[in-house]
Amino acid sequence: MRGSSASRCIVAAIPIQFDLPMNTVRAIYPGSFDPPTNGHLDLIARGSKIFDHLVVAVLNNAEKEQPLFTSPDRVEMLRETTREFGNVSVETFDGLLVEFARQQRAQAVLRGIRAISDYEYEFQMALMNRRLAPELETVFMMPAEKYSYVSSRLIKQVFHLGGSVEGLVPPIVLERMRRHSPPI
Repeated sequence: MRGSSASRCIVAAIPIQFDLPMNTVRAIYPGSFDPPTNGHLDLIARGSKIFDHLVVAVLNNAEKEQPLFTSPDRVEMLRETTREFGNVSVETFDGLLVEFARQQRAQAVLRGIRAISDYEYEFQMALMNRRLAPELETVFMMPAEKYSYVSSRLIKQVFHLGGSVEGLVPPIVLERMRRHSPPI
């Protein structure tokens, strides 16, 4: 109010410091990642915003069919494609996920659910993990719609039959797939 006799009030901002303990939450995102897909990267990007640290855990799974890529190859591709995230690391593990989670001092497991068909299996695994490690929480996350149908198995099948998987896997993965196993 220019020219008025109204008094002026000046408010000073005083910083307030809260001395609350920080609860750092580490999560494990396990999978075979054979090959890593853009659906995986979508969950990694979104998980990195929720958790203080996200460990992408590449399973050395002897029960699965012959892998397209070795564990070291998958780790290398994942490290390269997640380099931009300062709170994401990539490791390998064997055996029980709950034991690996304890070794990593993780409090949560991140799992992706694409469709109802994933839910039953993931629900059973989450309940078994809870029985084995009650301190470990499972967080389910859906991928972006454009990746809701994408699985590593489907990517391999389409690629081997000569179909395009461009846009469904990171460029470095596509390049390695072409070098490693040309389509028929």
